[in-house]
Amino acid sequence: MSKRYFGTDGIRGRVGEAPITPDFVLKLGWAAGQVFREQGPAHVLVGKDTRISGYMFESALEAGLSAAGVDTHLLGPMPTPAIAYLTRTLRARTGIVISASHNPYPDNGIKFFSAAGKKLPDEREAAIEAMLEKPMSTVASEQLGKAMRIADAPGRYIEFCKSTVPSCMDLSGLDIVLDCANGATYHIAPHVFSEVGARVSAIGVDPDGFNINRDCGSTRPEKLQREVVARGADLGIAFDGDGDRVVMVDHTGALVDGDELLYIIARSRLAAGKMQGPVVGTLMTNLGLEHALAELGLELKRAKVGDRYVMEMLESCDGILGGENSGHIICLDRTTTGDGIVAALQVLAEMWRSGKSLRELKQGMTKYPQVLRNVRVRHKPDDLTAIEPVQRACVAVERRLNGSGRILLRPSGTEPVIRVMLEGQDADLIEQLAGELAEVVARSLA
Repeated sequence: MSKRYFGTDGIRGRVGEAPITPDFVLKLGWAAGQVFREQGPAHVLVGKDTRISGYMFESALEAGLSAAGVDTHLLGPMPTPAIAYLTRTLRARTGIVISASHNPYPDNGIKFFSAAGKKLPDEREAAIEAMLEKPMSTVASEQLGKAMRIADAPGRYIEFCKSTVPSCMDLSGLDIVLDCANGATYHIAPHVFSEVGARVSAIGVDPDGFNINRDCGSTRPEKLQREVVARGADLGIAFDGDGDRVVMVDHTGALVDGDELLYIIARSRLAAGKMQGPVVGTLMTNLGLEHALAELGLELKRAKVGDRYVMEMLESCDGILGGENSGHIICLDRTTTGDGIVAALQVLAEMWRSGKSLRELKQGMTKYPQVLRNVRVRHKPDDLTAIEPVQRACVAVERRLNGSGRILLRPSGTEPVIRVMLEGQDADLIEQLAGELAEVVARSLA
């Protein structure tokens, strides 16, 4: 289904450049209100992260929804997964998130959750886009939507997060450093982890509208790694700007990425007899996770890159666990979308249950070295392997790898780039082969 504005994760771009402008967001609020109002009287939730443009877009959405006759419940700064949860529990028709996730502050975006707390179906997004083409109108004054603030939203979500682990879990004696990326978890995560008993130190909890994701959070965990070692902490946890991604750091300062966290959670569910279906990763998921899961008797299925596709595959195969190496982890036996805080709690619950450190828990998985080359091209063909020189080069590389690695050629969805990824046991060999294959792709598509 071709869409003009919606991408794989809502509508996103640079603030002030179409479509991320206040006039467009006003019209978007009105269009969404018209679509959701077709089912009868409706109220929607609106939450945001901490970037400065959120104030502007919150007001624009509120005005558009009001013009359509829809009531708005404003949550203020809240993690994206919190808005998904509250949409469900507060019986809203939809939840709207103003966020550009892990992007820097000049970017922003709008994404929607359904009443079930899941990504909006394609048909709904298409209906909103169709409504955007119509002239905007305003309902009669007595039908205008009202707006109200939900003051207890943080407390509701904090209690939900704690409910995803055993109520008897006590992390007393565990020292944790949190990095909240100066984003939407800044006033949530410290409460969650301290209320389950841990001693918490927090960085990235001073948002000013401009510093979200700046040299901090899950995309830049170097500061957290240093802090964990300097403080002699047991581990560190880093979220991205809107709280749907998480990576962790063990007591030595080593990074534990999304693939390793997914392995720990899968093994925990298996030990408890509560594992269901295959684990779903993406084309970028490390081969080491696939092999480690196979040793546990679990299958890894690979979806296209993007949490939307991971969710679709999970639902189609009745799975409960999926995610990406970036730290977007979905635990469908606990919640309806990727949730950084909930995922981190599942790992801590396994540490508590097993008595093992984070470093010990990840030992069952050995990550294969990965090399990624970005090749700038004039055009991006639909099927790279149909290009004869590229096909020959891939066959030659696979022969050299001899079953101990894999190749992935993938066009970027946002720029004129072909991503050439190689993975294998021999780091020097895949470095060499990635360079050779990238040169063939560059020559073939010059």
